[in-house]
Amino acid sequence: MMKQHLASALVSASLLAAASMAQAEMHGDMSPGVWADDQSVAGGTVSAEKVVADSNGWLVIHRTDDTQKPGPVVGHAPLKEGENMDVAAILTEDVSAGDQLMLMVHGEAGGTQTGIFEYTLGAQEDGPIKIDDKLVMTTVTAQ
Repeated sequence: MMKQHLASALVSASLLAAASMAQAEMHGDMSPGVWADDQSVAGGTVSAEKVVADSNGWLVIHRTDDTQKPGPVVGHAPLKEGENMDVAAILTEDVSAGDQLMLMVHGEAGGTQTGIFEYTLGAQEDGPIKIDDKLVMTTVTAQ
């Protein structure tokens, strides 16, 4: 009888673990991050396939180079808390093929107006989000 209960408990635990893993795969990684590939900017936009934000904020497009430091902002798009799919930011400056762009998550905190992007390089308003002291971003090359 004890062996039956143990076997039944093991089967139940295995099924529960499998269901949890399937659910995690179905919903994807919900850790803050930016997923994007190198892409054409001929249409005047830069897109991320997926952005996960832990609060409402912005996907901000910075110029960058081999130093991987964020430079001037050349576009932004609003983000909602949670998972955002196919986020497109309209470029506000010309970007050429070969230029490196940093797609970074910024918050909505510190500004004077909700829903208006107020950040300028180095400012506190609507500034970059950090997780474990690391920026939430990825870098792509314009095609």
